[in-house]
Amino acid sequence: MAVDKGELQKQEEASYIRFCKIILGWDYFALLKESDKKRNKGDNGADSSISQVKNTYKDIEDYLATFEPLLFEEVKAQIIQTKDDEEVTEWTMRLVMEWNEADGFLMPAVTYSDDEGEKISQNDVLLLSKEQIKGTKLPKTYAFALVEQRQHSLLRLRMFLTGEVVNLDTDVVRPCPRMLSMRSLITSPLKPQERALFSLKICSLSTISREYFALRSVGTLPFKDLILSAAIPNSGSEDQPWKVSEPLREHFVGSLNPSQMEAVDAGLSRKPFVLIQGPPGTGKTQTILALLSAVLHATPARVHYKSGLRELGQGPNLPMEEKHNHWTRASPWLTGNNPRDMIMPTDGDDGFFPTTGNDLKPEVVASSRKYRVRVLVCAPSNSALDEIIFRLLKTGVHDENVHSYNPKIVRIGLKAHHSVQSVCMDYLVKQKQSESAAGKQKHGASGDIDSIRADILEEAVIVFATLSFSGSSLFSKLNHGFDVVIIDEAAQAVEPATLVPLANGCKQVFLVGDPVQLPATVISPIAGKFGYGTSLFERFQRAGYPVNMLKMQYRMHPEIRSFPSKEFYAEALQDAEDMENRTTRQWHQYQCFSPFCFFDIHEGQESQPTGSGSWVNTDEVEFVNLMYQKLVTMYPELRSSSKFGIISPYRHQVKLLQDRFRESFGRESQEFVDIQTVDGFQGREKDFAIFSCVRASKDRGIGFVSDARRMNVGITRAKSSVLVVGSASTLRKDEHWNNLIESAEKRNVLFKVSKPYSSFFDDSNLNTMKKQLPLFGQGGADEEDMDNLIMDVNVQGDDGEEPPDEDFGDGDMYDGGGAYDD
Repeated sequence: MAVDKGELQKQEEASYIRFCKIILGWDYFALLKESDKKRNKGDNGADSSISQVKNTYKDIEDYLATFEPLLFEEVKAQIIQTKDDEEVTEWTMRLVMEWNEADGFLMPAVTYSDDEGEKISQNDVLLLSKEQIKGTKLPKTYAFALVEQRQHSLLRLRMFLTGEVVNLDTDVVRPCPRMLSMRSLITSPLKPQERALFSLKICSLSTISREYFALRSVGTLPFKDLILSAAIPNSGSEDQPWKVSEPLREHFVGSLNPSQMEAVDAGLSRKPFVLIQGPPGTGKTQTILALLSAVLHATPARVHYKSGLRELGQGPNLPMEEKHNHWTRASPWLTGNNPRDMIMPTDGDDGFFPTTGNDLKPEVVASSRKYRVRVLVCAPSNSALDEIIFRLLKTGVHDENVHSYNPKIVRIGLKAHHSVQSVCMDYLVKQKQSESAAGKQKHGASGDIDSIRADILEEAVIVFATLSFSGSSLFSKLNHGFDVVIIDEAAQAVEPATLVPLANGCKQVFLVGDPVQLPATVISPIAGKFGYGTSLFERFQRAGYPVNMLKMQYRMHPEIRSFPSKEFYAEALQDAEDMENRTTRQWHQYQCFSPFCFFDIHEGQESQPTGSGSWVNTDEVEFVNLMYQKLVTMYPELRSSSKFGIISPYRHQVKLLQDRFRESFGRESQEFVDIQTVDGFQGREKDFAIFSCVRASKDRGIGFVSDARRMNVGITRAKSSVLVVGSASTLRKDEHWNNLIESAEKRNVLFKVSKPYSSFFDDSNLNTMKKQLPLFGQGGADEEDMDNLIMDVNVQGDDGEEPPDEDFGDGDMYDGGGAYDD
């Protein structure tokens, strides 16, 4: 489904003008004052223009009226957050060298020195002021400016100084003295030295501006009606199902479990949106790789073949647009290609297309693929994206003859993990420049970077980019869109972010994620209150759109799987074959180190560091430290950060734990144990995990610890044992935590712990909790066999498969290591 590029460009230009007028008219100090006032009152209220996110919408106006105000609340929060995080840089004096006007904006150019490096980039918001602001005295001449372009010695800016937009209506503008004064200063005939301004970098709007443009372009999307209604149309216009070859289907049946196979079949059904829910450890990435093999090598059911094209009967009467597509495929010479160019190699291979990520030359593969499908794979973060790329490079995809190969892929964006550098755009550009320089090829000795990038994109079968980067100008220059868009971790993205990769048009969208794991990051309390954090995946699911859930888990011991399966997945999760034996360990002989335990630190106390919204619990830190020391003394193989993780919802608790472990084990402590927030552990796993809940009080609530999605992530990171440490009486105030504690009581794995905590780990006390492992002396393996089994346990990744050599770095949308504070 194609999108009219010209119409899309006009829409984007109009959206950009609207976006800039609204934001550049805001009063920075008024925003700070309003935020402080609401924070002091504990008020997350909003004006009457803001409404709750709904499951369905009657039309585009209804949709935009809901999402646009929430998005602008999020922009305000990002602007304010910079001050809260103390990331504000020093004021810098700049001279106004020139100016002009366009579309109602003032466009000044100000000085920018070489020693500033790349501190300021396109789409950064600056605060310009006539005076350098110090203390509490506010200036009288100040306004926002957006960086349009950074040149060698100049910043070209965009300012809206007509006034402040009222209620998001750009036709109603309220004049403002501070802005008029700023305009007079910039446009005065004074020399540049006399037109000095001070600037302060506030934040970048690159990501959220792309989300705004995508939001405003919903009306031009092929799936407009489906997005609004969250339901498949009943018009019968859905494409006919596609099929894969019998050998490839047999391969899928042999390598995928039934729920994974159902997800692949849902994709082949050609439904415009396919939702795949992947609970922890259920093989989500493996399913994505299978989907890639399927969509790259499927053919229409009515034109399915084994050794060549073969009509299987009269197909349905297709819409005219689809007829044109089929005519084009059947008669390529009508579109300018010479028939001789389509002659196949004599060895029977059916087509030339790129297949490796390490060079730029198309290769011949043994494939009878007739339709060149192009796929865009996105995720909210770089780390999620790189995990898929790594696995793809390692295992490849399978063609219809079940031959494994690496298709031509390119990763676009920043912060690539070193294991996937060979397919990154920058690396490939340098490689092609070297080839061009050596062979004096079509780009000349130096090579035009833009045209090289375009060539690389044209050659790629699969393009990888974060949701945000898929809205970059590089994609807008493509001559074609993508046939299929796959979005991983789709439940971790706000809806406007999910719309970004769809803006160029496609035929099918796969949303892969899990709405009961970590939610999307929303900074604004107001936007969060009104449901801005609801992902498109979750909204569709709530509206009743069909969801394919992966049900076979390959990670956890059955005793760990038991509670989350019942609490979050309607007891749908099943254990892969022999999971209990594969995840049983020697320490399970102690009741207190069972696969799942809860330790009630009922004397523990929470506290809040001065000037922080975060919480700590020093009693839990002490207990966790003692527990770790005992475990690694008894089982030295656990003394590794790749096997042992400590998790907490609060970043200050994480920091306190890291400091305490550094005191106990020295600087190398990070090599012995991995200590992160819940958000930092998303998508990762350990052999052994301890979860520190922190909250412990009689009269207060438990804050965002009550977020069931964070609970689900925290208790499903471990393969063999997860030990939860917290105050049972405090946590019981929440329904999900109460259910978890009751589950521990029923299984006789709830332990009440009192000071001194060291006494709990005395050998004499531990011996009272020693038990016989089920496999010992009961017709199963003997102790020697059990030891061999333990040493030979399959170490698996997030999807039950071998992980990369090391954990991936943080994403660009959210740093992955932080946490929200109450």
